[in-house]
Amino acid sequence: MNFEELKLHPALLETVHREGYERPTPIQAQAIPHVLAGRDLLGCAQTGTGKTAAFALPILHRLAAAPRRGREPRVLVLVPTRELASQVGDSFTTYGRRLGVRCAVVFGGVGQGAQVSALRAGVDVLVATPGRLLDLYDQEHLELRSVEVLVLDEADRMLDMGFIKPIREILAELPKQRQNLLFSATMPAAIRSLADGVLRDPARVSVTPVASTAPLIEQEVCFVKQAEKPDALARVLGQPDVERAIVFTRTKHGADKLAKKLGRVSIGAEVIHGNKSQNARLRALANFRDGRVRVLVATDVMARGIDVDGISHVVNYDVPNDPESYVHRIGRTGRAGASGRALSFCDDAERALLRDIERLTKKPMTVLRELPPAPVPTAATHSSENAASGGAAAAEATSPRTAPSRPSPQNGASRGGNPRHGRPGSGGPSRTEPAQAGARNRSRRRSRRSSLRPSSPAL
Repeated sequence: MNFEELKLHPALLETVHREGYERPTPIQAQAIPHVLAGRDLLGCAQTGTGKTAAFALPILHRLAAAPRRGREPRVLVLVPTRELASQVGDSFTTYGRRLGVRCAVVFGGVGQGAQVSALRAGVDVLVATPGRLLDLYDQEHLELRSVEVLVLDEADRMLDMGFIKPIREILAELPKQRQNLLFSATMPAAIRSLADGVLRDPARVSVTPVASTAPLIEQEVCFVKQAEKPDALARVLGQPDVERAIVFTRTKHGADKLAKKLGRVSIGAEVIHGNKSQNARLRALANFRDGRVRVLVATDVMARGIDVDGISHVVNYDVPNDPESYVHRIGRTGRAGASGRALSFCDDAERALLRDIERLTKKPMTVLRELPPAPVPTAATHSSENAASGGAAAAEATSPRTAPSRPSPQNGASRGGNPRHGRPGSGGPSRTEPAQAGARNRSRRRSRRSSLRPSSPAL
């Protein structure tokens, strides 16, 4: 198939060819006809598959075929992070540059001034992170009553980062009659539930090779009681062949707790999950990538975007609930022809999950019957790691905290004080409004969503 067979607008075809693309990727070939036909869509595809063009091209075709109406957005694309927002916005701008389509991108961590100006000038496609979108909506800088197409991109990441309640708030403000597109790299139960509530008779497309694992990855399982997992992990990570390791936990709280335990036995570890601020995540990745720490503790979705060479070990401290997540986890090692080792700790309650994984991969894991001996600590053991991370885990374990950290999934600095909406903050400075008018506007809009508003920061 070539792009001409998809019957896209001539200006889009010319731009696509100028960008050097001759044939659509599998996800594009499957998704574009359904989107052009106006159907809702549920797409399972990882990054790097051409997913963005799979929805951007047919949406731009739709906009080109209908006259522009007013200044309000006709297309709303919700994404989890500012980086993805910028990438998606760039794609719409590039593909639609000969169509006169107006695209704006809004996200937290920066001032609102330029974003508000773009909205006032009028926009056809709005790419947004949920927290900043709701802030601007509450301040009456935009309306959502003209949205014709809603895209939820990387929906599993948005749920992992605590955005389910903000998403529900946004959905309540959108017109009932609209086209809905949902894309996710994995399809756990939470995503299927979200899709059931948002999509109407959706077409389903998938190009994710969920059952394939790299042949050079040595896959092992160690049957161990839950209470014995911390000691078992310390034994594994203390071995000299562990050059760089990612340890996966099932929950964000579990990741923080595990990093503290590793710090107590002088194993420096950084942590990355959706409740960490953007600066904290960047700092953790930099320390891991530069070798200042050898261990990164992570939750599933936040680690999907990690692109770090030389990961020798992946440890599943908790067996994942979703067998597809196992494939994504261990794919962090064994890259570019290198060998890797994936070790899963499994207690009695997790054996059923292990069987699900082996059914999916069609490959039984080797049982590790004996753990390596505990390393003998020395004064120099991992000293460079603890120094590099500021004793990241150890410092957290020994230093009093004046207040619990608040989720900051929107990247960048979060607003001071308590969140107005009880949802993840959008970050960055807010535009000052006249006190009385601003309060009335925000109160009016929030009251319309009162039944949906979370009472505390999500997840």
